[in-house]
Order: sequence, then C-alpha cells, then structure tokens
Amino acid sequence: MPSDPCIRIEPATPSDVGLILSFVRELAAYERLSGEVMATEEDLHDALFGPRPVIETLIARLNDEPVGFALFFVNFSTFSGQRGLYLEDLFVRPEARRLGVGRRLLTALARLARDRGYGRLEWSVLDWNEPALRFYADLGARPKEEWTTHRLAGESLTRLADEME
Repeated sequence: MPSDPCIRIEPATPSDVGLILSFVRELAAYERLSGEVMATEEDLHDALFGPRPVIETLIARLNDEPVGFALFFVNFSTFSGQRGLYLEDLFVRPEARRLGVGRRLLTALARLARDRGYGRLEWSVLDWNEPALRFYADLGARPKEEWTTHRLAGESLTRLADEME
C-alpha cells in the first residue's frame, strides 16, 4: 500500500465549491452519466455551507494539487440506533490513482465515523466498475447483495407527491 507524505486530506472550504463541481462532472463522465449532472455551484455551496448544511466534503491534494474528493452525509440505522456516514461520491483523478489517494480519503472517512461514534460507513458502486469493486474488497468492505436500491426522481417523484392533493 503506497503511503505518500505529500497526500493531504482536508475539509472543503467555500472556495472549493467550483473544484467540487468539477470533480462531480469528472466522476459523472467516468460513470457515463455526464447528462445527469444538473448541480450548480450555488446548489453545492448551499448544501455544504448554507444555513442547514446537509453534506460534507473532503478534498485530497497531492503535492498541493487537488486530485480527488469524497462527498458524504450522515444517515441513520433504526436497527442499531446509530448514525453512519453515507459516501455519495468518491473520485480520484486518473493521474493520481494507485498512489494511495483513494485509500487516504476512505481512511479519513472511517476516522470521522469512528471519532463521531457512528456505526458504519457505506456507499454504492456501479456493478461494472471492477477496479472500484476490487479496491473496496481489498479494504474489507463487503457488498450488501440482499438489498436493491430503489429511487423515485423526476416525474415519478412528482406524480407520487401529487397523488393525494
């Protein structure tokens, strides 16, 4: 496992919002989902630093150059009665992969979860993303194969919300 003292992991600041949006767009391109990015800098700024922040972000820097990020939020398990962290996005630029950046980001998230007394760290992975699946397996993460993610969005969400009005 590479360990490079030139890798720094830091909480995002308001001046990082444009950078975070660029990382989101790079991640979407990698995941073949570029057309789905509708977020703006204003959206991210409000979600991160507005009156009721709902997400947090860590920025990875290699030799002071931003090369990756982890965007996450708090979730809750009614079964365990504990909070957890849900990792919405993890991305490392191709030129910085295999240098320990992703591992350092996940280590920082695991420490945050532990230090806050949270019981878990979880995320979703596209089933075709073999490099990510191997990387996560090497960390000891295991897929929750008995669960299937469901989502209501767009027209379906609106239709259901309007159903009883």
